[in-house]
Amino acid sequence: MDLFEKLLTNRGPLGSHSHYAHGYFTFPKLEGEIAPRMKFRGKEVLTWSLNNYLGLANHPEVRKADAEAAAEWGMAYPMGARIMSGNSNLHEQLEAELAEFVKKDDAMLLNFGYQGVVSIIDALVDRHDVIVYDAESHACIIDGVRLHQGKRFVYAHNDIESLEKQLERATRWAENTGGAILVITEGVFGMSGNLGKLREVVDLKEKFNFRLLVDDAHGFGTMGASGAGTGEHLGCQDGIDVYFSTFAKSMASIGAFVASNEQVVEYLRYNMRSQIFAKSLPMPLVVGALKRLELLRSKPELKDKLWEVVHALQSGLREKGFNIGTTESPVTPVFLNGQIPDATQLTLDLRENFSIFCSIVVYPVVPKDVIMLRLIPTAAHTLADVEETITAFEKIAQKLDKGLYSTPAVTA
Repeated sequence: MDLFEKLLTNRGPLGSHSHYAHGYFTFPKLEGEIAPRMKFRGKEVLTWSLNNYLGLANHPEVRKADAEAAAEWGMAYPMGARIMSGNSNLHEQLEAELAEFVKKDDAMLLNFGYQGVVSIIDALVDRHDVIVYDAESHACIIDGVRLHQGKRFVYAHNDIESLEKQLERATRWAENTGGAILVITEGVFGMSGNLGKLREVVDLKEKFNFRLLVDDAHGFGTMGASGAGTGEHLGCQDGIDVYFSTFAKSMASIGAFVASNEQVVEYLRYNMRSQIFAKSLPMPLVVGALKRLELLRSKPELKDKLWEVVHALQSGLREKGFNIGTTESPVTPVFLNGQIPDATQLTLDLRENFSIFCSIVVYPVVPKDVIMLRLIPTAAHTLADVEETITAFEKIAQKLDKGLYSTPAVTA
């Protein structure tokens, strides 16, 4: 069979819907300044799909720092990979400040979060080692685990009893191979909003010999007294051996970092292939990240405003009888009963008639009879935005219950 012929006959679970979904349900274009209200297909919509948790994307100090850094340095400097010719004092300054903020000895900048996690896993373990990971881990973790040439065990999501059983299996396997064990979980799970049971996982170190890697992409900047993440929030940051986060959420930028003790970070600097063989993070992104981190530390009111909106949204939805699961973070899922055709019509109604834009999640991410609306509140949203959204959700829920989304004609 010709390779391209095979691809066209099996377009994948998402690609199979591209003929009608592209440009609306998938690859939509939100235009205008990054804000709670943007333009979608020429119409203003209230947007709940941007991971701009602290509202830094258009913060005047951030915009000024980004613009000045771009004018001073351009996007090319420094040229080359960090290990060869792409290092700078500002790169090292940012690493030091990030390490101090998350209470680790040292940190290493990464070009991208997804790529970074895959490469961290690749560098930390070899074919003799065992990985034990949460079943609802992000795709970047799953892909990193897939590349692992040794044994891997998955435990039921946030199920400590299941984790303990898998650690028993992993321990037996590692004893036979002479390898070690790496446990991987998330601080905040990006779909459900659940917090990883980090304290309970750390407590298992008293019984098992393993190291813990935590992906805290959604927790950094949003969780903990200072915003240092889910480990700080749960009082177990010291028990996290390797801490990862991205700049793509609270920092509203591009890049990521990994933090650990000095020896581990030094090892990663010389063994992470995605960084050794890739161009250094451009200087405007480094300078911009320094400014964003400064604001994270100096303006706690940004996180306070975020949580004001979070509490209003989540308590308001619960009071109206909506199922938002067990979220303990800003991530706010709303679970409705319905099929994929219902989801299509519901989305059209929500965007066209109520001017609300949020992510719609269907099977296979959630069960076949479930529609999940995923809301990301930010410090830039207002309580009026929350009230408008809950009112709209009440109306679409009533339509869904009456079966009105089973037919293609949808009216407000």
